[in-house]
Amino acid sequence: MSAVEFDQERESAGTSVGSAYADSEPLSGTRALAKPRSMAGVIGNADVLVDLFRMIDRVADTTCTVLVTGESGTGKELVAKAVHEASPRASRPFVAVNCGAIPEALLESELFGHVRGAFTGAHATKVGRIGVCQGGTLFLDEVGELPLSLQVKLLRLLQSHEFSPVGDSKTYKADVRIVAATNVDLEEAVASGRFREDLFYRLNVIHLQVPALRDRREDIPALVDYFFESAGKRLGRPGMALSSDALRALLEWNWPGNVRELENTIERALLLAPASIIEVRDLPTKIRGLGTENRPGAALPDGGVDLRNAVEQFENNLIRQALERTAWNKNQAARLLGLNRTTLVEMLKRKRMGAKVA
Repeated sequence: MSAVEFDQERESAGTSVGSAYADSEPLSGTRALAKPRSMAGVIGNADVLVDLFRMIDRVADTTCTVLVTGESGTGKELVAKAVHEASPRASRPFVAVNCGAIPEALLESELFGHVRGAFTGAHATKVGRIGVCQGGTLFLDEVGELPLSLQVKLLRLLQSHEFSPVGDSKTYKADVRIVAATNVDLEEAVASGRFREDLFYRLNVIHLQVPALRDRREDIPALVDYFFESAGKRLGRPGMALSSDALRALLEWNWPGNVRELENTIERALLLAPASIIEVRDLPTKIRGLGTENRPGAALPDGGVDLRNAVEQFENNLIRQALERTAWNKNQAARLLGLNRTTLVEMLKRKRMGAKVA
């Protein structure tokens, strides 16, 4: 779908009650559009998402390398697939490699392949992912986890469009388009020496930023409809509906896990709800409208409260949300909290809250 078609469809679309909702009257500002836009499973009508769709449409026909960034769970691989499916390479393979999930000792062979006898256990020649997706798109997920030794070889691939399998002295042409994704700050990784600057600029020719779900809350009803339909059939619970109060709770939650968290929440509710209508009580405690985890204040219980403990829990929750929102990047989390990095680090030590990124 072209950018022009997006605009025409947007002007003509009206609101309607999604099939997942129990009540007959639509809630103003919370119902899905009749035809939510979709590219490779990326669904929604929010302005930030339509802008992303337009950008995908503009860059798909090029051969430029694309860097997709965004928080965990936002759908970066779906965006990469959208680029592939809108490109002239759509009929060729889309091959995904999770650079953080494959052990370093095996990753080079997985990417470039190897010849028989290249290392202990190499009993036969193996074609790597690059060879498999000739003419197509190679998606490098979590590219920020790529070891420095392999960053050099990836840089060579991008510069010369050539590669050599492990143990092979020959070079081969690589007709692949690289789309990479990360949820970490690569510029900070460059500054700290964990990522090559020249590779960063080679990857970052076209930058696509995937918005967090909290920045496109108006898409939640459309996503709920989609997950109700797909998961309801798969789990054997078709015809389920969502109450107005439950929808409001979903709209109010901050979704640190983004679309993936919403999908898991809907599947859980479909499985556990005792009736055909999912109520607030069927949602996880942290998401319920009565919960205090996502709210700035709370009502005082009749029996009183341990104020110090309540303040401590509230503080811990805000710190955890800031860290999760920034993929545990302490510099960025500190800025969200209005602290300097040193203060945040000392608070983490005092609270014994571990971090994933130094």
